[in-house]
Amino acid sequence: MELRQLQYFLKVAQKEHVTRAAEELHVAQSAVSRQIHQLEQELGVDLFMQKGRNLQLTPVGQLFCKRVDSLLKELDRSVAEVHEFLDPERGEIRIGFPHSLGTHLIPTIVAEFRQHYPHVKFRFKQGTYPSLIKDVLSGEVDLAFISPFPGSDEQVTGDVVMTEELFAILPQNHPLAGETVIRLEQLKDEKFVLFSQGYSLRPIVWQACMQAGFQPQIAFEGGETDTIRGLVAAGMGVSLLPEMALFQTNPLQPAQVRIVEPAVTRTVGLIHRTDGKLPLVARSFRTFLLTYFRVK
Repeated sequence: MELRQLQYFLKVAQKEHVTRAAEELHVAQSAVSRQIHQLEQELGVDLFMQKGRNLQLTPVGQLFCKRVDSLLKELDRSVAEVHEFLDPERGEIRIGFPHSLGTHLIPTIVAEFRQHYPHVKFRFKQGTYPSLIKDVLSGEVDLAFISPFPGSDEQVTGDVVMTEELFAILPQNHPLAGETVIRLEQLKDEKFVLFSQGYSLRPIVWQACMQAGFQPQIAFEGGETDTIRGLVAAGMGVSLLPEMALFQTNPLQPAQVRIVEPAVTRTVGLIHRTDGKLPLVARSFRTFLLTYFRVK
């Protein structure tokens, strides 16, 4: 069994198509087919079955795919550790984060870190709360910013790096747009623009509204802070967003007002696998981040 066979097998499993896998691997389709055939002969099982124009993993193929995926990721980490041992300042950091941190925070901290380690590479992955947890556990990312901080979890560990206030955002012509502060209950009759299910800000806003004595009426849902902010600015409803998501990125902007009853906040944490050893360069980045947020 050769490493190349496993790499080709995993790519075909991901693409569910030999031609598309070959194109991404930059090899001939016949080479991929031949390697898959040899692998199946060596194992004595069929790893794929035809489903229309695509290929689908057989049950034993699914089992084998999980092991191969884990094996190749571990191999990648081992190679990275060797490179980092030879030159700790030229490694790659794989980091996950929710969309709400991507506009300002992530570019800021990466730019500052690269002033000290200019040759370090970054691989970024945005995701929802459950997908970020999954990416950390699977080894897809080394570190992940996550909100809210997961608290007690045997599989991931980390630190709360900041607590952030959420503001009410309103159309510019809203009667409350000129206020300095409002009580959340003042929005009980409004239509809300909320994040879709799976996004961590949704339950934070929902629970805050319930605490204020009402259930929010949902007019629209979205998956990005720019979408939420834009819909509110266009008069489609009101919402709550963390301060970090309110940096202006386009001319159409909603009004933002501080909420005092109840004060609405979210915790942002930096997590990694409890049983996983971080690569040297990721450990350096984590130390940098903890210091960065302590002095802010």
